[in-house]
Amino acid sequence: MRRQLAQYGPPWTRDHERDFETVTLPERDCDLLRDLLISDRVEALVEVGLAYASSALAIGEALVTIDPPHPRHVVVDPFQEPAYANVGWDLLCAAGLDSTVQLMREWSSIALPELVTDGLVVDAAFVDGSHRFHEVFVDLYFLRKIVRPGGLIVLDDDWTPSVRTAVRYYEKNLGWTAIPDAFADGTLRHIGDDPTAELVPRCRAIRLPEALVEPPFERFHPF
Repeated sequence: MRRQLAQYGPPWTRDHERDFETVTLPERDCDLLRDLLISDRVEALVEVGLAYASSALAIGEALVTIDPPHPRHVVVDPFQEPAYANVGWDLLCAAGLDSTVQLMREWSSIALPELVTDGLVVDAAFVDGSHRFHEVFVDLYFLRKIVRPGGLIVLDDDWTPSVRTAVRYYEKNLGWTAIPDAFADGTLRHIGDDPTAELVPRCRAIRLPEALVEPPFERFHPF
């Protein structure tokens, strides 16, 4: 299914020029995401944003390869039906992954707190939802309570200043650590799409600290 999607595109796209190519995670980055999850032996994961399901299929491939006894893949996307006509979900079902994937058709700011309340703990998260600073910041706030200590958080579109700034708070104040080589061979973009700015990988992988610690409010590092 991944090969077919990359080669032929989805069976339906929104009425925007080159929408699939613009929105979806490129195949090479999907490969790197899959390999990272396999190397980390991820058994359960939360994904924010589904769209055309390129990343979700790569995550599914990783889970099938690892073959844990109880795989868990929770996807959060309020726009899957109204904006994408369920094309991503249909592709997951066609790949036979609907038995292990749970789709929450709610805003991440609503769905993620529900998962915290339910006591869900996962090994990793992939974040490709809203790129507005405040919404990325809120996604990461709740995901640090869902992803186990020492787990992974991977973000798409780290070249956007809003995403980079949100992540920087957690790096400077909560001890999150970038895995610099994880996507070094993937798609590169200029920060802010400014051709004079630094060229960086599209995706960023973060390792969480080995313990969930709330620092005192006096220990604040500007970001």
